[in-house]
Amino acid sequence: MGLLSALFGGKQKKIKAYLERHATLLDVRTPGEFKTGSVKNAVNIPLDKLSSNLKKIPQDKPVIVFCRTGSRSAMAKRILQQKGFDVLNGGGWGSVDSAT
Repeated sequence: MGLLSALFGGKQKKIKAYLERHATLLDVRTPGEFKTGSVKNAVNIPLDKLSSNLKKIPQDKPVIVFCRTGSRSAMAKRILQQKGFDVLNGGGWGSVDSAT
């Protein structure tokens, strides 16, 4: 249990540190998934529309990306990093929600 706590506790600390810097919360799930629940104040831009909607994301503050399990948010992180964003993969939206 100590390993799991260290892994997930570290992620929670990173999320909180980004939130202290007023990070944009970016949910990259589909609109249907987003409607079922998300993190308060999150913006929904599905992964397949991310590249064409980069102007909707403030580049002057960090971004926390998340999805259902962390797979799509990992892809979104790579896209955003290539465009110069300071971005953290928050993983599943429940992890980000519990840190807010």
